[in-house]
Amino acid sequence: MADANQEIERTEPNKHPNKALSAAFVRTATTPGKYNDGHGLFLKVVTSGAKRWVQRIVVRGKRTEIGLGSASLVSLAEARETALENRKLARAGGDPLQAKRTSEALLTFEEASRKVHKIHEPTWRNKKHAAQFLSTLETYTFPRMSNLKVSEVTTADVLAVLQPIWLEKPETAKRVRQRIGTVMKWAVANGWRQDNPAGAISQALPKQKQPVKHRKSLPYDEVSGCLVAVRSSRAFNATKLALELTVLTACRSGEVRLAEWSEIDLAKAEWTIPAQRMKASKEHRIPLSGRAVEVLEAAKALDDGTGLVFPSTTGNPLSDMTLSKLVKGLGYDVDVHGFRTSFKTWCQERTTTAREVSEAALAHSIQNKAEAAYARSDLFEKRRKLMEQWSCFVAEPSSAVLVRIAK
Repeated sequence: MADANQEIERTEPNKHPNKALSAAFVRTATTPGKYNDGHGLFLKVVTSGAKRWVQRIVVRGKRTEIGLGSASLVSLAEARETALENRKLARAGGDPLQAKRTSEALLTFEEASRKVHKIHEPTWRNKKHAAQFLSTLETYTFPRMSNLKVSEVTTADVLAVLQPIWLEKPETAKRVRQRIGTVMKWAVANGWRQDNPAGAISQALPKQKQPVKHRKSLPYDEVSGCLVAVRSSRAFNATKLALELTVLTACRSGEVRLAEWSEIDLAKAEWTIPAQRMKASKEHRIPLSGRAVEVLEAAKALDDGTGLVFPSTTGNPLSDMTLSKLVKGLGYDVDVHGFRTSFKTWCQERTTTAREVSEAALAHSIQNKAEAAYARSDLFEKRRKLMEQWSCFVAEPSSAVLVRIAK
């Protein structure tokens, strides 16, 4: 008599050894033992009544057993299909067990997203951008795709995330799509999938009809009056001086607010912004007009040892909101960034400056690659003359030099 704990190999009566089992038999089998089906696949029934699929297979000359899952979760047809795939892989010299371990080790979409976020975080310009990468995925993507393996994400999953917000929140939807794509490209680079599903759904999404929203700007002939109002205001000196330098240099707000004394050579009247602080990631030299130098000389009195040209009262850089609040508080419903538009329009309408000179003054990149390859000069001396002209223009008193009273 067989030992009670000994597993007995059995075959369902009246069945061919290949595909020997039936779905009905798998469902009703209760006697402990191993029931062979074919391709090394067998149903293992234990004394508790639990049933699971196991495949006995030779992998690279070594006999091994691979668990294929519980019979209550994996059907007979599914077990047969997996067993056949494993056998084909083993005959081709592969290792089904290693493939299974690799599959199980794959990150979920959420895990991969957090990993990608951590990798890219040091390259983002500020903490806000870094936080937004995860927050948009947490809000719109994780509810559907959080637990999916990165190898399992399909275009249908991405479409289901984007469709509800594609027209309602177009800018947000574009960012979500871009961030999903970043995660998927990382998965492709790691060999976990062959495609980027976020890049393959363009034709499935409706066309977004979103009007272009330009930053509000001030007519160039009103800039002088605005600066008079700024100088006469009760705002903190660092704020007033930073705003005026922003106008005089046609720089972006962040480039001025984060300026450090180490970047500025007052003797040469030059300001060199390092590449890491520029939008185009390219070093930018700025010729300082006479008035710009005066503004910086006045800023020396604010030096608190941090190295910042325009420190706030807490020693941190001024915020963009601080400059914006000053302008709007004086009754000018414009964006600080809009002063760049004022400068550009002035160049077009009141000067004979070549386009490439004004574009260089704004630190705009040349989009045409062939043209960019030959454009080696930064047109510094021509820009010096232009910025001096601009400084004189905004210093001229005019009928617009009336301080607006905020409502």
